[in-house]
Amino acid sequence: MRELRVRLLGGFRVRVGPRETAADAWRPRKARHLVELLALAPGHRLHRHRVRDALWPELPPGDGADRLQQALDEARRILAPDPAAPHHHLEHVEADDSLALRGAPLLVDVDAFESAALHARRSRDPAAYERAVAHYGGDLLPGDQYEQWAVERERALHAEYLALLVELGALREARADLDGAAAVLRRAVLADPLHEDASRALMRVDALAGRRLEVLSEYGRLAAALDGTPGRSGAPGPAARRLREQVRTGGDVRAELGGELWEHVGDLRLAAGDTVGAATAYGSALAAGVVDLPASPGVLTGRIADDTGLRAVRLHRKAATARLAGEAAGACPAGEAVTAAEPHLDAAGAALARTGGHPAETGRLLAVRADCETGRLLAVRADWLRVSGRAEEARHAAEAGLHLAQEHGTAEDVAAAREVLALAHHTLGSWREGLRSEVDGPTAAPDAPPAGFTALHHCLGQYELYGDGPGDGSGDGPADGIEEYARQLLDLAGARGARRAEAFAWCLLGEALLLHGHWDQAPGCLERSAHLAEEDAGGEEFGGHCAAPAWQRLAEYAAARGDSAEAAACLRRGLAAAEGSPLARHTVGRLWAAAALDAVERGEPGEAVRAVRAASVAAARRGECPTCTAPLHPVAAEACAALGDADGAAEYAGAAQRVAARAGSPAWRAMAQSALGSLASARGDAAGARALHLAAAGLYARARQPYWTARAQAQAVVAGGGVPGVAAEDHRLRAEAAAVFERLGARRALARIRAAQPAAGRGDGGGAGGAVRCRARTGGPGGPGGPGGVLLLPARPSPDRRTRRPRGDV
Repeated sequence: MRELRVRLLGGFRVRVGPRETAADAWRPRKARHLVELLALAPGHRLHRHRVRDALWPELPPGDGADRLQQALDEARRILAPDPAAPHHHLEHVEADDSLALRGAPLLVDVDAFESAALHARRSRDPAAYERAVAHYGGDLLPGDQYEQWAVERERALHAEYLALLVELGALREARADLDGAAAVLRRAVLADPLHEDASRALMRVDALAGRRLEVLSEYGRLAAALDGTPGRSGAPGPAARRLREQVRTGGDVRAELGGELWEHVGDLRLAAGDTVGAATAYGSALAAGVVDLPASPGVLTGRIADDTGLRAVRLHRKAATARLAGEAAGACPAGEAVTAAEPHLDAAGAALARTGGHPAETGRLLAVRADCETGRLLAVRADWLRVSGRAEEARHAAEAGLHLAQEHGTAEDVAAAREVLALAHHTLGSWREGLRSEVDGPTAAPDAPPAGFTALHHCLGQYELYGDGPGDGSGDGPADGIEEYARQLLDLAGARGARRAEAFAWCLLGEALLLHGHWDQAPGCLERSAHLAEEDAGGEEFGGHCAAPAWQRLAEYAAARGDSAEAAACLRRGLAAAEGSPLARHTVGRLWAAAALDAVERGEPGEAVRAVRAASVAAARRGECPTCTAPLHPVAAEACAALGDADGAAEYAGAAQRVAARAGSPAWRAMAQSALGSLASARGDAAGARALHLAAAGLYARARQPYWTARAQAQAVVAGGGVPGVAAEDHRLRAEAAAVFERLGARRALARIRAAQPAAGRGDGGGAGGAVRCRARTGGPGGPGGPGGVLLLPARPSPDRRTRRPRGDV
């Protein structure tokens, strides 16, 4: 079989080996549509009846078999004119009555574009974004724009292209490449004149570059485009209007707005997890307002054009925060982060010392502002001490910063100080004691901690749940005793009336019970946590968002039990809860991991990959916590492998390995081994895949996670099909896994392991990475999807579920 290249972006072209098929050869329209349809399908494979329904929607269900056979014969003739050719590029897979497009290799430009987009978002490298954008050769199948099966996918791919351009523009903007950013953003507004995000970003870039007339011109163009579109308001959004007014009434745009806009860019990039871009933008903000020369290369310490000098303190503090955040995000080693942040902290301290000597009438206000900034700076310096390896000093500095924040700061200042203090306790190995003191100590807040506090503790709690640290699995690791600790915390929070801490304790207990296989008790705890968080919101900005982690675990539970409708309902509530909150970077990746797990479990790896891509889009916009997102990686690698995508599996296996190297717990190492096992399957290494899945099962067992242990055992059995001399052991593994699935009520997994027969080989694109062969079932070419390839959860109202009270022994 020869190489087969299929081009769908910008027009339909097919090359078989060195021969490109002539355009007029594809005049039989349905033969061309058949190839296009399969090229777009997950794994390039679709059930015959779904092909018939897509190509002949006007016919009654079940009709059209003769027409499909005619189109199939015609397409085969065009792809392989020699009737004596031993292989067809279009195959009928009798096992599930599907049609598959084959090549050695098969190269589809849509696959290349989507893979490049995924890699760009994971790397945050502007060069990778450039390569991804270059893969977009034009709109999908412009000659078939009225075919229903092509319309939704065309919209999704076009939206993905625009999103990549806007994200690339943001990366260039933050790195002070204003001309490059403007060029990219102009491409976006040219492709979609109504794209307000692109237009607003272009206005900001032109303002930063001092191009006042261009800002006003782009605003006018956007307003006119909106006004001329039925159903759209003629007025751009408030952010664009505010920028237009600042530019219209101001003088020198660069001098008056530069520092403010650069600081805003830094805030945006830090929120998106782009720590390098954020640090660069804050540096540009400092440069825009500096009157004196730099005191040292690369770090501006001169006097800022601000009477109080507090702006210099704020910008240096933010720059240091961005540098330290790079270590937490895995973007740079700790030593590099410490070195880069230290001069900013020193400059901020020096600027703060120069804020005295103001007139008496403003002295009191400035003193309060200085105390606020002192507290914020102390919190950042505490984090610097922690990253430097001086955790005890960090704890003392964080406590001092918390005291100032409680005296003079905002709720956000208090939350930030508590986060740094919690991180210091985590580094010292005293997280449990630190959390208990927050609920019932000298700095306790009886009226419930702010949302930022809860967000971080949900993250740090994962280290406890997954048994990070020495002694893992031997009875003295952090995972041991977590259930009892959660119960004690629950009692303490209830006695103090700390409702949000109580909701957190219920969630922690439910998570521990779920992971440890107590599925009869876990859902009640998780539901109680979600409902407490929602009841506690009471109009407060981020109260209800604290329910997101509980809904995520409930979705994971439903997916594992085989209840897709319930999983979808929980996912909708979890995604809605996380939106716009401090929890988003900790929970959105986990929520999409649960969606991907449900799709893999129901035999739809294509839908799982769509969920994985949705997670990457969310990460590009909001950032992601590497350890909280860890559960996404093994299921993503499994889904990619099931579709024969070895490169995608390698991407996520690498991500899983990086988390395992940082965290070191048995559960996170198990995730890495599982992802590597799926990668080995995708590469046709049955023995290697089996060994890696068995290693994952052993590590999951040490972490006391029976469901994941059994699932890894099942994966080992199927992945190692054909390996000689393992039949007896596979029989034992199958029996052990089945017993666990039956006890837990994991219906789909139990049915599969009982029915599964070891696979004889690999390379057919079906089920390579899963516990059994996966059928690439979809609702159409590529399955139902939304803009940017986002999985659309089934439309189903959330059930009126009563809160199940946990059993008395909980």
